[in-house]
Amino acid sequence: MADDFHKPAFFGGGEFEAFAGGEDPAAVMRAAHESARVLLARARDADDPHVVDRLVHYTDEHGIDALAELWARSGPHTLPGALWRIYLVRLMIRQDPGGIALLFQRGTEVLSTIDAVVAGAPTPAGPQEVTELADRILRGLFEGDFAIALERAAAFCRVEAAGASSVADDQDAASPERASELTTRALRLTTTADELAACARMSRAGTLD
Repeated sequence: MADDFHKPAFFGGGEFEAFAGGEDPAAVMRAAHESARVLLARARDADDPHVVDRLVHYTDEHGIDALAELWARSGPHTLPGALWRIYLVRLMIRQDPGGIALLFQRGTEVLSTIDAVVAGAPTPAGPQEVTELADRILRGLFEGDFAIALERAAAFCRVEAAGASSVADDQDAASPERASELTTRALRLTTTADELAACARMSRAGTLD
């Protein structure tokens, strides 16, 4: 199967679906790791400048389901797990760029860390800026320093989590349900940030697979 991926790259739905196995957990895990390794290798080795574009925008055309079937069950500290989380972060941003931008801006106001700088978003960052940032981070996985891209994504999640937590505090009295939703989001983003940061360290150590 891997040999097929040395041919010229055309990333449509079939390339991901080709790895979809049955329900055998071992087969699913093998497919997840193999597909992640091969896709990264092809993107970095490709002469076609449109290959990375197709990977970045894959879910815009095909949805998230094919990637979910391949990678969603992968451990958080694995290569397919890291790719899956980056695609999910991008999807989160594209589904609500205005809301994400507001929370990111609040996060930059309440955090005293350099996470906003590491993430690479301009200040202020509106819906267009955070959408473009998501694409740049994902693109960095395929054609830049993999660990740096993971660190940028982790930093973005930390800023977003701080913003969600701060707004949740504001909403606690007037809208407790909204506050609870934002608190849950903040916890999930914090967890994702920790997972991506761990993957970045593993990538630098050469142990991320």
